[in-house]
Amino acid sequence: MDYNLEEIIQALKAARRHQRLSQRALSKKTGIPQSHISNIERGAVDIQLSTLIDLARALDLEVTLVPRKLIPAVQSITRIAYPRAPSIQRPAYSLEDDDDA
Repeated sequence: MDYNLEEIIQALKAARRHQRLSQRALSKKTGIPQSHISNIERGAVDIQLSTLIDLARALDLEVTLVPRKLIPAVQSITRIAYPRAPSIQRPAYSLEDDDDA
């Protein structure tokens, strides 16, 4: 499985800043301790899927698996919908279609 956790972290951080939320405000919104959010944003801890989903939803984002072939289409739609947020335009993570299915 190939992924870049740094891209996911940066997308969360960019979305938080875009919404002008402090880590403390995001903590109050999610119930996740501010210190843990700080550790996540610094890459000091490996984020759990449930925490990623909670943070993403609090930032009006959704965690979704996109077939790799469709990433250019998703990127294009996102650029149109969010032209002022270049750092959160592209999906941070995708899975290739399972060849065994």
